[in-house]
Amino acid sequence: MNHSHQHAMPRPEQDATLTRKLRKVLLATGVGHFVEWFDFGLYGTLAAVIGLNFFPAADATTALLASFAVFGAGFIMRPLGGLFFGSLGDRIGRQKVLATVILLTSGATFVMGLLPTYHSIGVIAPVLLVLTRLVQGFAAGGETSGATTYLAEFAPVARRGFFTCWIDNFGFMAFVAGSGLVFLLTASMGEDAMNAWGWRIPFLIAGPLGLIGLYLRTQLEDSPEFKSIAASGNTEAAPLRVAITTAWGALAFCVGFVVIKAVGHWVLQTFMPSYLSTQLHYSKLDAYAITTIGLFAIAVMVPFMGYLSDKYGRKPLMLAGCAGFMLFTWPALMLMARGDMLSAVLAMLMLGAFIAAFDGACSAAMAELFPTSIRYGGMSIAYNIAVAFFGGITPWFSAWLIGATGYPFSPAWYVMGAALITFLTVLRARETAGLPLKR
Repeated sequence: MNHSHQHAMPRPEQDATLTRKLRKVLLATGVGHFVEWFDFGLYGTLAAVIGLNFFPAADATTALLASFAVFGAGFIMRPLGGLFFGSLGDRIGRQKVLATVILLTSGATFVMGLLPTYHSIGVIAPVLLVLTRLVQGFAAGGETSGATTYLAEFAPVARRGFFTCWIDNFGFMAFVAGSGLVFLLTASMGEDAMNAWGWRIPFLIAGPLGLIGLYLRTQLEDSPEFKSIAASGNTEAAPLRVAITTAWGALAFCVGFVVIKAVGHWVLQTFMPSYLSTQLHYSKLDAYAITTIGLFAIAVMVPFMGYLSDKYGRKPLMLAGCAGFMLFTWPALMLMARGDMLSAVLAMLMLGAFIAAFDGACSAAMAELFPTSIRYGGMSIAYNIAVAFFGGITPWFSAWLIGATGYPFSPAWYVMGAALITFLTVLRARETAGLPLKR
C-alpha cells in the first residue's frame, strides 16, 4: 500500500484490524442506507397503484399525476430535514443522527402500509398519505449526505471514491429489491389482488428491516475525523451559518453536481415503470422487469466506477456520465419505443452506465468539497436543495411534458438539460481525488 503520510508502515495485524473495522462501518452504513431507500423508493415504484387507491379520478393519468405530486411532496421536506439533521450531525456526531434517521423513515413507511384508502375513509386518506410522505422526506434529508460524510471520513485517502460509492450501490440495490419485490408480488397474485391489497406488503416489510438497520447503526462509533475535531474543541456551534457564510463555492459546486444525479436517478427509478406501461404500452409486469434489470446493472457497475475514480480522478468519470446523457437520452427513449423487451433493456443499460459512471465519482467529490466541521451540514443543504428542486419534480414534470407537447420522448430534453448544467459545473471544479480531506 502506498501511504502518503510520513509515519512508519502499519504492522500486518493493525492492517487487518483496520480492514475489519472498515468492513463493519461499510456494512452498517450500507444496510442502513439500503433500508432508507427501499422505504423511500417503494412509493415511486408503486405510484400507479397508489394513485388508484388514494386519488379516485375519471382517468388513470390524472390519478398518476396526483400520486407523483405526493411523491414530490416528500422532496419538499428534504431541505428542511437536511438543515435539521446536517446541523445536528456536525454538532453531536454522524453516528447518532444516522441511527435516528433510519428509525423515522422505517416508522413512516410501515404506517403507509396500514393506511385506509380513499374508498374507506374518503378525503382523509390522501391527507394521511401526504403526512407520512412528509415525515419520510424529512428523515431522508439527513441520510445520503450523512452516510457519505461518515464513509468518506473513515476511508483511506487512495480509496475514498471506491469506499463512498458503495452508498450508491446499496441505494440502487434497495430500488432493485423494492421493484423486484413488486414484480414478484404482481406476478404471483395478479394485478387485481396487487391493486386491492398486495401493495401493502412491501411497506409493512419496512418495519422489521428498519429495526435491523437501527441495530447495526447503534453498534458503530463515530468517524475518526469527527472525533478528532470534537476532541480538539473545533466543532462549530452554528455549522449551517458557517457553511452559508464561508463555503459558497463548495455549496454551489455541490448543487451543480447533484442536478443530473437527481434527475437521472428518478427518471430511471420512478418515472420509467409508469412511462413504459402508460406511454409505450408494455405490460406492467414487463415494465417492472425492465426497470429491475436496469437498476441491478447500475448497482453492479457503480463500485467499478468508484475504483476508476480513485485511479483516474473524479472529473473524467463525472464528465463522461454527463456527456452520455446529453448525447444518448433521446436515442435511448426511441429504442425503448420499438416495443420489444430486448430493446427496452438495452436502452435502460445504456442510461444506467452513464449514471453509474457519474455516481462512482460523485459521492467522494461532494465530501471532498467541505471541511470536517461543516461537511455533514454543508453537503446536506446543497444536496437536498438540488434533489428537492430537480429530483422531486422529475416524474411529475416528465409526465406533464408529454401531456403538454404530445411528444412521447419529450422527457429526454429535461434529462439533457440537467446533464448540461452538471457538465459545465464539473468542468469548472478542481480535481480532488487523492487529496486529504479538508479539516
